[in-house]
Amino acid sequence: MTTAKHAARIGALMVPVAILLGWLAARTEVMYADGLRYVAGARAVDRGDWKTSVVRAVDHPAYPMAIAGVHRLLGGGDSPQDWQTAAQVASVVAGVLLVVPLYLVALELFGPTAAWLACALAFLVPNTGHVLADALSEGLFLLLWTWGCWFALRFLKRGGALWLAPMVLAAGLAFLTRPEGLLLPAALAATLGLMLLRPSIRLSWPAWTRATALIVVGPMLVMGPYVAMKGGIGTKPAVARLLGTAPKSTTMAIERERPLDPDQTALKSLAVACRAVFRALQGAATTPLLILAAAGLFFRPAESDPGRPRGKLFLGIICAAWILALVRLYETGGYCTPRHALIAALPLIAAAARGLVGLSEVLARRLTGEVESRRRLVQATALAACPLAIGGSWGGQTLAPINGAHNGYRRAGEWLAQHASAGETVFDLKGWALYYGDLPGYSFADYGRALGDPALGWLVAHDAFLVGEWDYCQTVRDLTAGRAPVWSFPETRRKGVSRVHVFKLSPGLARSEPSPESAMK
Repeated sequence: MTTAKHAARIGALMVPVAILLGWLAARTEVMYADGLRYVAGARAVDRGDWKTSVVRAVDHPAYPMAIAGVHRLLGGGDSPQDWQTAAQVASVVAGVLLVVPLYLVALELFGPTAAWLACALAFLVPNTGHVLADALSEGLFLLLWTWGCWFALRFLKRGGALWLAPMVLAAGLAFLTRPEGLLLPAALAATLGLMLLRPSIRLSWPAWTRATALIVVGPMLVMGPYVAMKGGIGTKPAVARLLGTAPKSTTMAIERERPLDPDQTALKSLAVACRAVFRALQGAATTPLLILAAAGLFFRPAESDPGRPRGKLFLGIICAAWILALVRLYETGGYCTPRHALIAALPLIAAAARGLVGLSEVLARRLTGEVESRRRLVQATALAACPLAIGGSWGGQTLAPINGAHNGYRRAGEWLAQHASAGETVFDLKGWALYYGDLPGYSFADYGRALGDPALGWLVAHDAFLVGEWDYCQTVRDLTAGRAPVWSFPETRRKGVSRVHVFKLSPGLARSEPSPESAMK
């Protein structure tokens, strides 16, 4: 297939992806809570505060810098919605551009038929669009990461060290977006070492020696200055726990998915972590595609190419290392979500595409024998039907509003912006009401300080915070002390939607709206 035909395919795939991500972003009222940090970093970049945005920042700086750049291109308004829009546009643009390296990686590994199908399946999975259309760093990270994977695959196929320069650059930029970027050169170094054990896929000794030197020195030059400035590969607590330089999260730590049983054995902790990681992979790739990915490994390409076994070894190392890292993440921090599993899920989805292609070939031969024209027609019909069937099955979830269950926090913040007095602070663990109302107050990061603040006048919380077993839930109950909320959003309960309540913690509320009792009905 010619380059022009591949380009036409990629262009045709980018159009529906742009429509999907644009649709999801336009319908987003409340961005994911981590987006609040990225927007805060982008605001610091915009005002030239590099100490806050880079030197002292918990997050790596590339995505906040991208948000700040998009924000200026869009006109530079300073409202919460202006910054959310800038963050989502940066993520959506990266998500649309991600189609290009996704296609190229699948093309290298599984051929042209699987390449377009891999892209289609990746964006039909509900989790992918919801992550890439939100105000999260994964879009930019995966764009840079996947380009780095493709450059590495080209090197492994051709053996030319010139492919390593853009790979190291892409990996360095991915690292400046998220610390996981460091895994890319580490996996390639491991591949270079392991290929020595299999003579059929070895590189020539001169090529191997040059590559090994570049893969050691290159990342040090690109990533080294940032690592030296920060004193490590990252300052996120999760990174320290993952590396064993910090203790595990406490039993009631905020980041934990559920409170840790203090009597839980090491074996049970491992089993619980493995189960959580599998659930994350299910969310990121879905069970049917995981099964098809296993099937895809049994279908070999018609033509022999030593680069493909090397490439599969490389991506196998990445997937295995990342899954082990996720198990460690859950063991030490108590959380693992589908968005964390995307590094492993995207190659698995490409393998699932290869599985579908292989099964369609078997079906076509069974139905048509060796009649070439009929066989191709049956196979093409079967492959075209797959995305349509999957879209019909998952379409409702894929197109569902992002974070729609928590839209009440935005309403609460906008309501408080009109009713809170000057100087009053707000207790809002999630931070959404503070952001959308542009209000001073306390969230998860500093909620312990709220108890001693005489200016604390309001509390915002959804139902789970009022009944949960966590320490911070008890703080919420202590502060509300049996008070009835003055307003709730939405006013009536809806299935699958968290009801967010606003409490007045000090006297003196003057309002013309209906009484608190009527608001709760």
